[in-house]
Amino acid sequence: MLGSTHGTLTTTHRSARVLACGEQAEGLGAVHGRAETPVDDLDVSGRPLHAPVPDLDRFFRPESVAVVGASDAEGRPNTGITRQLLAWAERVGARLHPVHPTRQTVFGLPCAPSVADLPEPVDLAVLLVADPLPVIEQLADTKTKFAVAFASGFAETGEEGAAAQERLAEVTADSGLRLLGPNTNLNAFEHFRDDLEGPAIALITQSGHQGRPLFTLQELGVRLSHWAPTGNEADLETSDFISYFATRPEVGAIAAYVEGLKDGRAFLLAADRAARNGVPVVAVKVGRTETGARTAASHTGKLTGADTTVDAAMRQYGVIRVDGLDELQDTSALLARARPPRAEGVAVYSISGGTGAHFSDMATSAGLTLPTLSDSKQTELHTWIPDYLNVSNPIDNGGHPVGDWRGRKIIDAILADPEVGVLVCPITGPFPPMSDKLAQDLVDAAEETDKLICVIWGSPVGTEDAYRDTLLGSSRVATFRTFSNCVTAVSAYLGHHRFTRAYRSPFDDAPRTPSPSVRKAQALLRPGQQLSEHAGKQLLRAYGVRVPREQLCTSAAGAVRSAAQVGYPVVMKASAPQLAHKSEYGLVRIGLTSASQVRDTYRELTDIAQQEGIELDGVLVCQMVDPGVEMVVGITQDELFGPTVTVGLGGVLVEVLRDSAVRVPPFGEDQARAMLGELRGAALLDGVRGRPPADTDALVEVILRIQRMALELGGDGQSGGLAELDINPLVVLPRGQGAVALDALAVCR
Repeated sequence: MLGSTHGTLTTTHRSARVLACGEQAEGLGAVHGRAETPVDDLDVSGRPLHAPVPDLDRFFRPESVAVVGASDAEGRPNTGITRQLLAWAERVGARLHPVHPTRQTVFGLPCAPSVADLPEPVDLAVLLVADPLPVIEQLADTKTKFAVAFASGFAETGEEGAAAQERLAEVTADSGLRLLGPNTNLNAFEHFRDDLEGPAIALITQSGHQGRPLFTLQELGVRLSHWAPTGNEADLETSDFISYFATRPEVGAIAAYVEGLKDGRAFLLAADRAARNGVPVVAVKVGRTETGARTAASHTGKLTGADTTVDAAMRQYGVIRVDGLDELQDTSALLARARPPRAEGVAVYSISGGTGAHFSDMATSAGLTLPTLSDSKQTELHTWIPDYLNVSNPIDNGGHPVGDWRGRKIIDAILADPEVGVLVCPITGPFPPMSDKLAQDLVDAAEETDKLICVIWGSPVGTEDAYRDTLLGSSRVATFRTFSNCVTAVSAYLGHHRFTRAYRSPFDDAPRTPSPSVRKAQALLRPGQQLSEHAGKQLLRAYGVRVPREQLCTSAAGAVRSAAQVGYPVVMKASAPQLAHKSEYGLVRIGLTSASQVRDTYRELTDIAQQEGIELDGVLVCQMVDPGVEMVVGITQDELFGPTVTVGLGGVLVEVLRDSAVRVPPFGEDQARAMLGELRGAALLDGVRGRPPADTDALVEVILRIQRMALELGGDGQSGGLAELDINPLVVLPRGQGAVALDALAVCR
């Protein structure tokens, strides 16, 4: 099976089961405690269609805080943490209550012996104890809203720790409070600068240290509003914080370092909310390689998910995936602060032809559009730039014009071009005083334009005044240190706005009630078994997928009669449950044109099956379908996301080329067509070497019908449902002639 993941789903789909205290769900209003999701908010697979938004205001801005395990004894680790929390509480205006069984005071504040003795209900309890479980149980009676479990030694350590974390999660769910951690830190309570303006970055990290580079962006003038270090995510998870941050007016972008996702559907619903609100989500997701996935699991004790599916799901909902922390910080900063683009064209302006050519090559390879400037615009630029220099784009000024009045004229003329939405100026090294003047001209121009200006300051030193004071002192210029990070960020910026302009949530149109096909299909399923090809094709027919005319025969004479009814030439195949690869046994014959050939072939196929110990349910006599483009369309199960739909080049190429694309239902026609565009062999559908274009409309229709089957038969917890489906090959005929499934392999739960 293409991209198959065997076994049953293990995700708990918490978002389908409960809403937490104070959470808001679209159309539901606030609820107290934890409540069941209404049936009309579930799709036909039983998964939720709306994500609750936890009210985290009192977590990040509490009025009262308890520190359990507080200390002021010199040399104790908890002393430094208590001191940090005291300073933070003072900054946010919160009352802090130390809790310790043997101390009367901590740092001069009265100390309660236990949480039961707190003088008031608290919004937040920070647990600096080795075993947070008993404290969580006590907090349940105090109406505490939030708790942070600092301790490690849970799911990241193995089975015993995972069991302890599960107990912690169960007690938390029963308590009504929300828990951050365990195995987390106190990055949420850092000192955030409040003197910076403009849209901010909200940061989510499962590893606290991995957020440090982004936190220090404040020193470069980039505002941060929140930091959520989620740790092992026994309760509060990455998805909760994405949903919350996507509703905050001060958040311009969400940056995330993700090691493992706890609930695939919850993540998609959170990403959907961000996409609806136009808030970009940029993420480093560990697990691209087997080593990375294994390391991530040992660190957070969670599934990392099949990476190809995670990657596709992120693209599907507009999450921008990057590889490095440097890309995460540069891309997030640009997306947080830049205004929407006026045009998609990128103009490259430099003092060196080589620099311009180098950057242009990288930008074009990344899919950015560098429009050729009009003749009139080039003539205008040559007013200030020598005629022998190329100004078509990239624009080479030769150096000297940037040092005088001409520099600003050139910048303004480029920005005035209606096809230019982004101006990139790579400065590979400082050359004062001209580079100082160039930097200032770019900053001044940025203050007067609504187009994006990007500068690449390539000096490895980074102490120059033009960089530290002029460029970094501007919130309107996006400054980078490398060509590649600039290309990545600009591509993400244009792609994000292109995506959100066209975005329509697939959850709005997701089916809530089963189709008439379900009853027919369920009668064909056999729990725990692989269906025969004949039964698999009947399953497809129930969902309106075209299959060849065929009859199942149990005698040579019956095969001859069937061939006459189907029409010569015919194909004959052995049919039996558990028979996946018939051609490997020689159990397929094509192009039979006479009754004698059919009779002899029937006997040959049954003899081979008998020799191989295969118990047939009959021999299929099938219509011979005209040649076309062979594709594969299938349903697989992902441990995080549930049923997924895969399309790729089929036939013998499927396991050789592994050219496929995947989507997580629900999705619409736009995503089905996007899947085809991702295939390396997509040109085959357009027609090559004189072949006619294939009927891509019919192929898209098949993909959407198989998606409906995945939702209705492949959902989590559907006993005897569909575990896997493989249509290979699906022959896509020339345009207007449709698509025909020649073979089908179906495996039931």
